[in-house]
Amino acid sequence: MLEDRTTEASSPTVWPAAYPRGYAVVDVETTGLARDDRIISAAVYRLDARGEVEDHWYTLVNPERDPGPVWIHGLTSEVLDGAPLFRDIAEEFAARLDGRVLVAHNAVFDWQMIAREYARAEREAPVRQRLCTIALAKELALPLPNHKLESLAAHFGVVQRRAHHALDDARVLAEAFRPSLRAAAAGSVKLPLQECRPLTEWADRPTARIGRQVRHGGYPVTSWRPSRKRPACPYPNPGRYEDGKPLKQGMRVAFSGDTSTERELLEDRATEAGLHVATSLSRLTSLLVTNDPDSGTSKVVKARQYGTPIVDEAAFGQLLRDVAPADG
Repeated sequence: MLEDRTTEASSPTVWPAAYPRGYAVVDVETTGLARDDRIISAAVYRLDARGEVEDHWYTLVNPERDPGPVWIHGLTSEVLDGAPLFRDIAEEFAARLDGRVLVAHNAVFDWQMIAREYARAEREAPVRQRLCTIALAKELALPLPNHKLESLAAHFGVVQRRAHHALDDARVLAEAFRPSLRAAAAGSVKLPLQECRPLTEWADRPTARIGRQVRHGGYPVTSWRPSRKRPACPYPNPGRYEDGKPLKQGMRVAFSGDTSTERELLEDRATEAGLHVATSLSRLTSLLVTNDPDSGTSKVVKARQYGTPIVDEAAFGQLLRDVAPADG
């Protein structure tokens, strides 16, 4: 049972009516960070509307491939060989998530890994909203030295016993989330909820069910969409995006970090709108799209150096609705 490290006075008597009715605090360990990587363990703490724990659940998952960085998560091929496949635990996992807001630390990553696993199983995860505890900490202006889970835990006096173990990471996050939620409620802070879009679009595309086998660490890995070279953008680059104005065909757009929409689908939409999707960032780049503008990725660093405009995925989605035609 989680220890209550807050006082009764910190829990407001009048709870914001707009707040969700329940949460699923989630952590997944994976074989890596790429779109072809797989979940190898998952944990869920179900919380009620005020952040009190209802129950918890944990499972190993056989990734059907190399387990990746064993030195981080400690799960070897021998340990995972006898574990259930994701499709075997998909129903129980879904029952833990159903009707709740998914809460995670860097939630876009956990959501993308979960959504991809459900897409592979030809199912949908019953999640419509997520809440990132990093974003909530920013909303609350918590005096953290960085946005690592251990820093958030230390701020609330939560002791972490097994870092990078899904069950303990979920426990730590649940224990740190509860006082964060109460502080937000006490200050009537609007929770930074984000939409979760299941990857059902894969099933609507001719390439969705055409997998290709590649090798990774001696194990076969199925890639959902075949590699392909994008056609050259037919329009000249009109220059940089300007805030308040529409995108224009020919603009060079780069992406950095995780996106709630599958990256290749997002790139397809940009290409179809007449934009040039760039794999790197240069002085000619018109716009960088990232959900974490404070990260230290090479693209974000270069964008800062070059003065390249930066928008998040949601804003980019709005801009894609009305792309101006190329000059001439």
